[in-house]
Amino acid sequence: MAREWEQVVFLTQRIDQLEAHRRERIRTGSDATIEKVRQLLLLRGIGSNAAWLFVMEFFGWRELRNRRQVGALAGLTPTPHASGQEERERGIGKDGSRWVRALTIEIAWGWLRFQPESALSKWYQRRFGSGSKRLRKIGIVALGRRLLVDLWRFLETGAVPEGAVLKLVPRVR
Repeated sequence: MAREWEQVVFLTQRIDQLEAHRRERIRTGSDATIEKVRQLLLLRGIGSNAAWLFVMEFFGWRELRNRRQVGALAGLTPTPHASGQEERERGIGKDGSRWVRALTIEIAWGWLRFQPESALSKWYQRRFGSGSKRLRKIGIVALGRRLLVDLWRFLETGAVPEGAVLKLVPRVR
Protein backbone atom coordinates (compact mmCIF):
# COMPACT_ATOMS: atom_id res chain seq x y z
CA MET A 1 0.00 0.00 0.00
CA ALA A 2 2.83 2.39 0.84
CA ARG A 3 4.47 1.78 -2.54
CA GLU A 4 1.26 2.69 -4.40
CA TRP A 5 0.90 5.85 -2.32
CA GLU A 6 4.48 6.88 -3.15
CA GLN A 7 3.62 6.44 -6.83
CA VAL A 8 0.52 8.64 -6.44
CA VAL A 9 2.55 11.34 -4.69
CA PHE A 10 5.26 11.18 -7.35
CA LEU A 11 2.79 11.44 -10.22
CA THR A 12 0.89 14.28 -8.54
CA GLN A 13 4.12 16.23 -8.12
CA ARG A 14 5.08 15.56 -11.74
CA ILE A 15 1.68 16.79 -12.97
CA ASP A 16 2.05 19.94 -10.85
CA GLN A 17 5.51 20.56 -12.35
CA LEU A 18 4.22 20.12 -15.91
CA GLU A 19 1.26 22.44 -15.28
CA ALA A 20 3.57 25.08 -13.77
CA HIS A 21 5.84 24.82 -16.82
CA ARG A 22 2.82 25.23 -19.12
CA ARG A 23 1.59 28.29 -17.16
CA GLU A 24 5.03 29.85 -17.43
CA ARG A 25 5.12 29.19 -21.18
CA ILE A 26 1.71 30.81 -21.63
CA ARG A 27 2.82 33.87 -19.64
CA THR A 28 6.22 34.38 -21.27
CA GLY A 29 6.20 32.50 -24.59
CA SER A 30 6.34 34.44 -27.83
CA ASP A 31 5.78 31.90 -30.61
CA ALA A 32 2.62 31.81 -32.73
CA THR A 33 1.04 28.82 -30.98
CA ILE A 34 1.33 30.45 -27.56
CA GLU A 35 -0.25 33.60 -28.99
CA LYS A 36 -3.19 31.49 -30.16
CA VAL A 37 -3.53 29.99 -26.66
CA ARG A 38 -3.60 33.51 -25.19
CA GLN A 39 -6.18 34.56 -27.77
CA LEU A 40 -8.51 31.68 -26.84
CA LEU A 41 -8.07 32.55 -23.16
CA LEU A 42 -9.74 35.88 -23.89
CA LEU A 43 -13.12 34.17 -24.33
CA ARG A 44 -15.23 33.59 -21.24
CA GLY A 45 -15.83 29.88 -20.77
CA ILE A 46 -12.47 28.81 -22.22
CA GLY A 47 -9.87 27.89 -19.60
CA SER A 48 -6.18 27.23 -19.89
CA ASN A 49 -6.53 23.45 -20.29
CA ALA A 50 -9.03 23.82 -23.11
CA ALA A 51 -7.10 26.60 -24.84
CA TRP A 52 -3.86 24.62 -24.63
CA LEU A 53 -5.37 21.40 -25.98
CA PHE A 54 -7.30 23.10 -28.78
CA VAL A 55 -4.22 24.94 -30.01
CA MET A 56 -1.59 22.26 -29.49
CA GLU A 57 -3.65 19.36 -30.81
CA PHE A 58 -5.92 21.01 -33.34
CA PHE A 59 -5.43 24.62 -34.43
CA GLY A 60 -1.72 25.19 -33.84
CA TRP A 61 -0.10 23.26 -36.65
CA ARG A 62 -2.78 22.65 -39.25
CA GLU A 63 -3.92 24.89 -42.07
CA LEU A 64 -7.68 24.56 -42.17
CA ARG A 65 -9.39 26.21 -45.11
CA ASN A 66 -13.09 25.92 -44.32
CA ARG A 67 -15.65 24.92 -41.70
CA ARG A 68 -16.14 21.47 -43.22
CA GLN A 69 -12.48 20.65 -42.68
CA VAL A 70 -12.74 21.82 -39.06
CA GLY A 71 -15.76 19.59 -38.35
CA ALA A 72 -14.31 16.60 -40.18
CA LEU A 73 -10.95 16.84 -38.44
CA ALA A 74 -12.67 16.80 -35.05
CA GLY A 75 -14.83 13.83 -36.05
CA LEU A 76 -18.02 15.81 -35.54
CA THR A 77 -19.57 15.39 -38.97
CA PRO A 78 -22.73 13.44 -39.75
CA THR A 79 -22.54 10.05 -41.46
CA PRO A 80 -25.62 9.58 -43.61
CA HIS A 81 -26.41 6.16 -44.99
CA ALA A 82 -28.56 5.53 -48.05
CA SER A 83 -29.14 2.09 -49.50
CA GLY A 84 -32.02 1.52 -51.84
CA GLN A 85 -35.07 3.05 -50.20
CA GLU A 86 -33.49 3.11 -46.75
CA GLU A 87 -32.08 6.44 -45.60
CA ARG A 88 -30.85 6.98 -42.08
CA GLU A 89 -28.29 8.86 -40.06
CA ARG A 90 -25.57 6.82 -38.36
CA GLY A 91 -24.42 9.53 -35.94
CA ILE A 92 -21.15 11.42 -35.98
CA GLY A 93 -18.08 10.20 -37.82
CA LYS A 94 -15.68 9.93 -34.85
CA ASP A 95 -12.73 10.02 -37.23
CA GLY A 96 -10.76 12.81 -35.55
CA SER A 97 -9.01 13.10 -32.22
CA ARG A 98 -11.14 11.72 -29.41
CA TRP A 99 -9.50 14.16 -26.97
CA VAL A 100 -10.50 17.16 -29.06
CA ARG A 101 -13.98 15.73 -29.62
CA ALA A 102 -14.53 15.13 -25.89
CA LEU A 103 -13.20 18.57 -24.98
CA THR A 104 -15.40 20.18 -27.63
CA ILE A 105 -18.51 18.62 -26.11
CA GLU A 106 -17.41 19.65 -22.61
CA ILE A 107 -16.72 23.21 -23.74
CA ALA A 108 -20.11 23.32 -25.51
CA TRP A 109 -21.88 22.57 -22.21
CA GLY A 110 -19.76 25.23 -20.54
CA TRP A 111 -20.52 27.67 -23.35
CA LEU A 112 -24.21 27.42 -22.52
CA ARG A 113 -23.41 28.30 -18.92
CA PHE A 114 -20.78 31.03 -19.37
CA GLN A 115 -22.02 32.59 -22.64
CA PRO A 116 -25.84 32.42 -22.32
CA GLU A 117 -26.37 35.57 -24.41
CA SER A 118 -24.27 34.44 -27.36
CA ALA A 119 -25.91 33.62 -30.68
CA LEU A 120 -24.81 29.98 -30.39
CA SER A 121 -26.39 29.55 -26.94
CA LYS A 122 -29.62 31.16 -28.11
CA TRP A 123 -29.65 28.91 -31.19
CA TYR A 124 -29.21 25.82 -29.00
CA GLN A 125 -31.97 26.88 -26.58
CA ARG A 126 -34.35 27.67 -29.42
CA ARG A 127 -33.67 24.44 -31.28
CA PHE A 128 -32.97 21.85 -28.55
CA GLY A 129 -33.60 23.47 -25.16
CA SER A 130 -37.16 22.28 -24.69
CA GLY A 131 -36.57 18.82 -26.15
CA SER A 132 -35.95 15.48 -24.50
CA LYS A 133 -32.67 14.50 -22.85
CA ARG A 134 -31.69 12.56 -25.98
CA LEU A 135 -32.44 15.52 -28.23
CA ARG A 136 -30.39 17.87 -26.03
CA LYS A 137 -27.43 15.46 -26.20
CA ILE A 138 -27.68 15.38 -29.98
CA GLY A 139 -27.94 19.17 -29.99
CA ILE A 140 -24.84 19.63 -27.86
CA VAL A 141 -22.78 17.83 -30.51
CA ALA A 142 -24.14 20.24 -33.12
CA LEU A 143 -23.39 23.17 -30.81
CA GLY A 144 -19.87 21.83 -30.26
CA ARG A 145 -19.25 21.59 -34.00
CA ARG A 146 -20.50 25.15 -34.54
CA LEU A 147 -18.48 26.40 -31.57
CA LEU A 148 -15.33 24.75 -32.89
CA VAL A 149 -15.84 26.48 -36.23
CA ASP A 150 -16.36 29.83 -34.46
CA LEU A 151 -13.20 29.30 -32.39
CA TRP A 152 -11.29 28.56 -35.61
CA ARG A 153 -12.62 31.78 -37.16
CA PHE A 154 -11.70 33.67 -33.98
CA LEU A 155 -8.13 32.42 -34.20
CA GLU A 156 -7.80 32.95 -37.95
CA THR A 157 -9.52 36.33 -38.36
CA GLY A 158 -10.04 37.67 -34.84
CA ALA A 159 -13.82 37.67 -35.33
CA VAL A 160 -15.37 37.19 -31.89
CA PRO A 161 -18.29 34.73 -31.96
CA GLU A 162 -21.54 36.69 -32.18
CA GLY A 163 -22.72 37.80 -28.76
CA ALA A 164 -19.76 36.24 -26.94
CA VAL A 165 -18.27 38.03 -23.95
CA LEU A 166 -14.54 38.49 -23.57
CA LYS A 167 -12.73 38.28 -20.23
CA LEU A 168 -11.33 41.50 -18.84
CA VAL A 169 -8.15 39.76 -17.73
CA PRO A 170 -7.42 36.21 -18.88
CA ARG A 171 -6.45 33.92 -15.99
CA VAL A 172 -3.95 31.14 -16.46
CA ARG A 173 -4.43 28.31 -13.98
